[in-house]
Amino acid sequence: MDAAGRANGQGRQGRTWLADSPRLFHNPVLDRLSRVHRLVPLLLYAPILVLLLSVALWRLPFPTVAAGVFGGYILWTLVEYFGHRFLFHYRSRTAAGTRIQFLIHGVHHDHPNDPLRLVMPPLMSIPIMAAAYGVLRAGCGAEASLPAWAGFMGGYLFYDMLHYHVHHGRPRTALGRLLRHRHMHHHFRDDTCSFGVSAPWWDEVFGTSPPARN
Repeated sequence: MDAAGRANGQGRQGRTWLADSPRLFHNPVLDRLSRVHRLVPLLLYAPILVLLLSVALWRLPFPTVAAGVFGGYILWTLVEYFGHRFLFHYRSRTAAGTRIQFLIHGVHHDHPNDPLRLVMPPLMSIPIMAAAYGVLRAGCGAEASLPAWAGFMGGYLFYDMLHYHVHHGRPRTALGRLLRHRHMHHHFRDDTCSFGVSAPWWDEVFGTSPPARN
């Protein structure tokens, strides 16, 4: 089977080969929490993002808000890139470490078209958001951290929605097709490159871009 067939979730066992949703935990509650509908991040974080921007615009000058949003977004893209490269693809030498890596990301590589494991479950995203707020508040102060946190949160939402789209959508623009090609290359040809799903420029900066398309 060629890479294109694998990327479309096809093979001798059909689409289920890549779209299975395997059980991860014996505990049924934990296992259910490991699966999430693609709209859950939007429903959870979009209202918070709107509230943060509203409060920020009420308290701070617009240029300060704009700079904070941009800075928070750039911070997210770095978290996305380095988290994907060094945490999600960490090669552990212990059984426990290998199990943790599989739960965090390995299952996605084994079943990349599982529609319920393409966006982060709140069990993962809430600690990331809380940590980001702590870092931003410590570095920027109470008020300036609000737009920065909104930018970080917006970057995360864009990443999650884009990640789902490159797996299950049909990109119609040249940019969309390029992002899908890069991500499918990461999944089915070489998982040591293309770590920036929504921010591919960091692959260019840090030398992890895939070969040019033929």
